[in-house]
Amino acid sequence: MATLSSLTLRNPCTWLGQVVGGGDGLGRTNPMNHRSSGLRIEANKRAKKIRHVVLKEDIIGLGNSGDQVKVRAGFYRNYLLPTGKAELISASVLKEMEMEKQRIEAEKMRVKEEAEQLALLLQAVGPFKVRRKASQGKLSGSVTSQDLADIIKAQVNRDIMASNVVVPEITDLGDYVAEIKLHEDVSARVRLTVAQS
Repeated sequence: MATLSSLTLRNPCTWLGQVVGGGDGLGRTNPMNHRSSGLRIEANKRAKKIRHVVLKEDIIGLGNSGDQVKVRAGFYRNYLLPTGKAELISASVLKEMEMEKQRIEAEKMRVKEEAEQLALLLQAVGPFKVRRKASQGKLSGSVTSQDLADIIKAQVNRDIMASNVVVPEITDLGDYVAEIKLHEDVSARVRLTVAQS
């Protein structure tokens, strides 16, 4: 190796060119050229700006619970993660999400089957009787969906929301057909008899 005095005697530009070019500064070249030398400088890569997440809640403008969406890293880090509204996608999260989806589907099927059974029960019970005051066959009051819901509760012991009952306009005594929405796919048509009290 060269001494400090031998390095200072040479032209600094020549010395720098030889060192960078693969030499030792004394005119001797290194058998390893500069491309295979151990020193290598690379620029740091920037972090990913997009995150793939699974939503745990419905978020307006982004998606529904269980959706896989791409969001900016800052939005995930500063809002979704601290509030617990999303989780980064991983194999365990995907498996858990699939199990939850199957559980929800099974629950929906169970609710629909119960609604279908209730529809058959309501149609089999026969006409529900409503008593109202009437003069010459004309009613003095009206029959509302709440009246029918109360009668169903008394006879069948099942709660039906009055908002799900559609009663036709009833002005006379007689038989009518009302529709009860039990599920988004299931409705029951029940007979209703309006009699004089």
